[in-house]
Amino acid sequence: MRTMNIALIFAGGSGSRMNTKSKPKQFLELHGKPIIIYTLELFDNHRDIDGIIIVCVEDWIDYLKKMLKKFDITKVQEIVAGGETGQESIYNGLESAAQNYPHDSVVLIHDGVRPLIDDVTISENIQTVREKGSCITCIPATETLIVTKDDDSMEIPSRKNSFLARAPQSFVLKDIWAIHQKARAEGRNDFIDSCTMMSHYGKKLDIIIGPTENIKITTPADFYIFRAIEEVRENSQIFGI
Repeated sequence: MRTMNIALIFAGGSGSRMNTKSKPKQFLELHGKPIIIYTLELFDNHRDIDGIIIVCVEDWIDYLKKMLKKFDITKVQEIVAGGETGQESIYNGLESAAQNYPHDSVVLIHDGVRPLIDDVTISENIQTVREKGSCITCIPATETLIVTKDDDSMEIPSRKNSFLARAPQSFVLKDIWAIHQKARAEGRNDFIDSCTMMSHYGKKLDIIIGPTENIKITTPADFYIFRAIEEVRENSQIFGI
């Protein structure tokens, strides 16, 4: 039996930087469709994705279920409630994955508010994990990075060797599950994402280059960029431009 491929979609944020009080950012709508549905459709329609687990703000789980039915999202295996932190939320999602899928499965951890990835990026994540074990979707740094240190000094890494980490971040399920359990046992709940955690514990990570437009929608400006890109895509289908 072939290795199974799971998308773990994180939709646990409250959207404070979006300055909206009506609903979390992942449920803001463009053309009548929530942002998270745009994201889910990419995984739901991908031929190699076998199942989807969503980590969601608990109060919005029932609403999400209605949206899944409305937009015919069929691969969702389970929706679990988010935790107090992003790390805890991903842990909850991985726990569900470990209970529902073989532990040698490939798991792609992705933000619900990153709706501008593509089929190629998803396929490359799956293939890289199968061949090398773990990978991070990145884009090359196009500006100079400055890293400050506690002694007020700074480091300026070479731009050609610098990348910006995005998503998906993809792993063999048993590997990322074990690392999350290790961090939990040590009382560590401060890792910003799973690739940072894997690196902290000495695990090798490979890089794949994803599309530049694969932004995370966290501010009103991000939403306007998303809207503009979607409108260009729609126009290209309608008018062939």
